[in-house]
Amino acid sequence: MDDQAQIIRRLVADSTRGMSTAVFLHYVCRTAARALSASGVGISVMTDDGTRGVCAASDPLSERVEELQFVMGEGPCIDAFATRRPVLVADLGGSATHHRWPGYAAAALQDGVRAVFAFPLQVGAARLGILDVFRQRAGPLADTELPLALTFADVTVEALLDRQRDAGVGAEDGTVPPGGVAADVGHRAELFQAQGMVMVQLGVSIGEALARIRAYAYAQERRLDDVARDIVARRLRFDQDHQ
Repeated sequence: MDDQAQIIRRLVADSTRGMSTAVFLHYVCRTAARALSASGVGISVMTDDGTRGVCAASDPLSERVEELQFVMGEGPCIDAFATRRPVLVADLGGSATHHRWPGYAAAALQDGVRAVFAFPLQVGAARLGILDVFRQRAGPLADTELPLALTFADVTVEALLDRQRDAGVGAEDGTVPPGGVAADVGHRAELFQAQGMVMVQLGVSIGEALARIRAYAYAQERRLDDVARDIVARRLRFDQDHQ
């Protein structure tokens, strides 16, 4: 497995010179999906300051299933970030899984995803996000696949931090704040602005405003970003038809 880890590191390093961070993350997703015999892979940025959103995915379906976790506020990605540990779900159809994530499990199954494996992207106290591996068949990762997935997570963190250092962004002690990486891959400032607008429109808390936006996005089968954009552009108001 050490040889495989070195091969992955060289492959990513050699193939991503000159790539933007966004293109690099898409490349990692596609490469990891092939190496792990997965139906898809997604990477989301998540930071302690509340920045959350999908950064990259190997394909459109994986992007949708990845974003479902933010629309519903639940799922392996959310739990892996909170616990700082991998969350390995070999069968989304199990009763325990439905009890744990009732909305997400049902929606992911409807999209044909049967297993999800979430790996934190972190170093020390800095949490950058999550790498999710999706499969259309139930079953655990093989003994050789688990360390391989962890290697992809490690390589992603290393590359993001290297890019941050190359850009000259970092604390005085040389560490790299997670918020800098989030800004580099595109944080969801528009979503936060939309939350504030809905909060004022409905006279509710900021948390309730996000819940209303998520519910609307799910009911309309739309992306959170697209709904937020309509709110900010005043094409959509929640104090009229969506209370």
